[in-house]
Amino acid sequence: MQVSVETTQGLERKMTIAVPCERVDTAVNSRLEEAARSVNLKGFRKGKVPLKVVKNRFGKGVRQEVVGELMSQSFYEAINQEKLKPAGQPRIEPGNMDEGADLEFTAFFEVYPEIALPDFTSIEIEKVVADVTESDIDEMIETLRQQRKTWQVVERAAADKDLVNIDYVGSVNGVEFEGGKAAGSKLILGSERMIPGFEAGIIGKSAGDKFTLDLQFPEDYHNKEMAGKQAQFALTLNSVSEQALPEVNDEFFRSFGVDEGGLEAFRAEVANNMKRELKTASRNKLKNKIMDALITRIDIAIPQALVSGEIQQLRQQAMQQFGRGQKIDPSMLPDELFAGQAQRRVALGLVLGEVIQQQKLRADPAKVRTAVEELAATYESPDEVVNWYYGNKEQLASVEGAVLEDQVFDYIIEQAVVSETQVSYQVAIKPDPAPGAAPSDATA
Repeated sequence: MQVSVETTQGLERKMTIAVPCERVDTAVNSRLEEAARSVNLKGFRKGKVPLKVVKNRFGKGVRQEVVGELMSQSFYEAINQEKLKPAGQPRIEPGNMDEGADLEFTAFFEVYPEIALPDFTSIEIEKVVADVTESDIDEMIETLRQQRKTWQVVERAAADKDLVNIDYVGSVNGVEFEGGKAAGSKLILGSERMIPGFEAGIIGKSAGDKFTLDLQFPEDYHNKEMAGKQAQFALTLNSVSEQALPEVNDEFFRSFGVDEGGLEAFRAEVANNMKRELKTASRNKLKNKIMDALITRIDIAIPQALVSGEIQQLRQQAMQQFGRGQKIDPSMLPDELFAGQAQRRVALGLVLGEVIQQQKLRADPAKVRTAVEELAATYESPDEVVNWYYGNKEQLASVEGAVLEDQVFDYIIEQAVVSETQVSYQVAIKPDPAPGAAPSDATA
């Protein structure tokens, strides 16, 4: 097999491969002989069809099949021979495919770049640390009560945080506008779902009241046709409900899986969960800062094939997250929307992969076990979950990958200059702010 390699530009390589015709003919004849032993043709007993007949009948199709397999096989033989590491799938251009001649084709592909790791000792980062205090636990229990709250209809005027059931019709200069009408709509006062003044105008009204609100749409309202316009809303208040929080008692504890030990055991369980959340949040913030520091220190060529693959994954994730089961045209999410994030992820992946290779890191089985047990601890039967992970190679591999990534970050953190800053629990678990803000989806 003859192989020649050219650098076209950057990371792209052009590899020309010639496979001797003898190898092609041998593979084709072998496939035809195999077919002759199993093919059924009218007038011949099974396994007794002459090779010439099989060749006349199936030769063209068999040759196409064999040539395709040989092109794939010889490509990987060639990259091993030339000690190349392709990034992504090659683009194949057939050359001479004639019978009786050497098989020739050209493969275009990108290779992984050479990576010079930055000086990790030059990285200075801040790690946030926090304690879980008794008041933090009190606040969390109150949050859990809010999650289990119910609503009870009351015979009094509506107040802030009440749930109201309303009918309303919106109009501009006496003409109803699209999307400004609803019947039996539920609204929590103070939620700021509606335009300014709408919810405040309901406070103080009672069930059965009919009234009109004169309001103005904000100048930056997401529906440009309504932005800045004066509108009138005719409302009917059907009912007023106030929230009823569950008592902090044994029944409440059991709903969270704490069957014994009362309040003390429940607070201990809440505290343990908060500490796990705190550990994860603090770790993620530290990793994000490490990644930000790495991005500013690396200058490597990035294979576009890997970026394209990452863009496809990010697009798929976005469609699953925001599609809500509906079919979305992928063209609505163009590549440019994900390009920056994809390039960042690929660049970081290349650097972390280089650390793994240079340091010969492998996922520590003890750390994998700890990670699995931490995941299982949130379930009712932790032992069953642990056994499930260890009986499922795909799921266990996912945990091993996460553990290995953590080990890479541990290696970098050990060399970096890390200072600690004490913050409150709430600050520590608060996600890093995302750029921009989503527009309101309120109708009115």
